[in-house]
Amino acid sequence: MVQIALDALGGLRLNVERTGNGPPILAIHGFTGSLLTWDLFSKAARGEYSVTCLDLPGHGSSDAPDNPQPYSMKNTVRALSELLDSLNIERVHWLGYSMGGRIALAAACLLRERTLSLILESASPGLANPDERELRRLSDEALATKVETEGIEAFVEHWESLPLWQSQDRLPEKVRQKLRLQRLTNNPVGLNNSLRGIGTGAQPSFQDLLPGLQVPTLFIVGEEDDKFVGIAQEMHSMVIGSQIRIVKESGHTVHLEQPDLFNRIVLEFLKSIKDSSTLEVRIRSQLNQ
Repeated sequence: MVQIALDALGGLRLNVERTGNGPPILAIHGFTGSLLTWDLFSKAARGEYSVTCLDLPGHGSSDAPDNPQPYSMKNTVRALSELLDSLNIERVHWLGYSMGGRIALAAACLLRERTLSLILESASPGLANPDERELRRLSDEALATKVETEGIEAFVEHWESLPLWQSQDRLPEKVRQKLRLQRLTNNPVGLNNSLRGIGTGAQPSFQDLLPGLQVPTLFIVGEEDDKFVGIAQEMHSMVIGSQIRIVKESGHTVHLEQPDLFNRIVLEFLKSIKDSSTLEVRIRSQLNQ
């Protein structure tokens, strides 16, 4: 792991881990997560790909600014572009889960020249309706206040009780305890400012940009995650040529609840891109002979 200072974040540092060799994947975790989110995926992919994972601002071992501005979607995407520069990566496969999926989608829309493909797990494009966005902003503000007033342990207790995570009850106790510990190690200042700076209520909607995505795109969602199944299906209908996989016996955290299947879905998708690109090069070569 390395700490990389980025001008887009005012010199603040992101914690970054890079493993494997091959075409680059940049994996972005969700709210209350860290780069540990991708441990199992990195192990599965590192034989064929270079996997870069990071702790987002305010998460894991990255710096936690004491105001929401550095966390904004605009600054986060700028920071990711700068991070690619620092790692000498020209173009990347974006992989994002939940909040990280919103960020990956924004990056794919705003950094098209740096995008090879886009893989979104349990993600959304943001809220297009201003009234809905304001209601969500108020909800995120209430959560941020809860972190500030009640502390990280009470917040994590509340967070884990939400219906969104009900399917995680089936996880082995060891896995659930590891996840809880990872959530508890986050900086409370980082969590509340993340909610205020890049929560669903704070970010712009990228829904109108979905039809313009012209890169291979895959949506992954758990069958039991009704809300996000609907969102994934809607996004899939708007992105020409995209694929969608609805995973049985899984909720919001497919990568955790069905890790082997999740890894296989992602790697098969990436292989299909590689194979189709190779075939296209061969056809062009034959036509030019």
